[in-house]
Amino acid sequence: MIDLRSDTVTKPTPGMLAAMAAAEVGDEQEREDPTTNELQRRMAELLGHEAALFLPTATMANQAALRVLSRPGCKVVAEERTHVLIYEWGGPAIHSGLVMQGLVAEAGRPTPEQIKEIDEFGPGSVLVLENTHRSSGGCVWPLAEFRATLDAARSRGAAVHLDGARLFNASVAAGLDPAAWGAFADTVTICFSKGLGCPFGAVLAGPAETIEQAWEGKFLFGGALRQSGIAAAAMLYALDHNVERLADDHARAKRLAEGIGIDPATVETNFVPIPDEPGLRERLFARGVGVGGLRPDWLRAVTHLGVGDDEIDEAIERMQDEVRVHA
Repeated sequence: MIDLRSDTVTKPTPGMLAAMAAAEVGDEQEREDPTTNELQRRMAELLGHEAALFLPTATMANQAALRVLSRPGCKVVAEERTHVLIYEWGGPAIHSGLVMQGLVAEAGRPTPEQIKEIDEFGPGSVLVLENTHRSSGGCVWPLAEFRATLDAARSRGAAVHLDGARLFNASVAAGLDPAAWGAFADTVTICFSKGLGCPFGAVLAGPAETIEQAWEGKFLFGGALRQSGIAAAAMLYALDHNVERLADDHARAKRLAEGIGIDPATVETNFVPIPDEPGLRERLFARGVGVGGLRPDWLRAVTHLGVGDDEIDEAIERMQDEVRVHA
């Protein structure tokens, strides 16, 4: 089976497992785990912030950020199919008492004009921007557009959280440092199990005072660990070995798209959007290719470090008769 459902299906490589086994560890709850502390230091620097916090998952990191940035009864606003509104199971309402409002926006990018028209949006509310934007097909926010939308929210008094689960994909695709986007948001999340090959782990970065407050949310969500350096070692390994290679995933995604009759111009990172039709996913599975859901009426094929050139060639051969006719 060539598994293109998601870039979360990867397993730790031998090098990553060796790094985990050799990790120097301590009690994270007492902030004494040296490997976790080093991860947090490096990530704060990479994202252009004062401090960072390790959490087991990016969903937990997003929810901790919202809890710190908001007030109960205020709003969390995002593009209507952003992860925090669709795939986090009502967390903003349950954990932070927020009203959830989705905006219809092309490529997952709300405009400044839309932000200015939102009712009851100001201090205590949060705008969430996602880069890359999952449901639009891994699209990258152009930096000028990102800044304009962020500034519009700030002009209303709202905070801005960047869900940068795949921010390193955006960074590699655009040729910009992650801090080009991350430093301007109040907080930013990175997920290490998407694209970077880790079994789990995420980081939340922001001002030192904000991250100190986020510790409370981490404890309330049950996320304080003991020897978290075992996971942090995998994340540090990913920073050293699995970031620049994301360019290979992007190139393979474009080659896959072209091979199955999808316009490669629609591929910005490691997602290939595929028009859906009844039974298509099942037919592809029967031919030994797994694909995932993107949004209504669309599927996705996602490249990752578990898929090399040979697998892409084989996937094209298996998929082209099923997809090209209907593209």
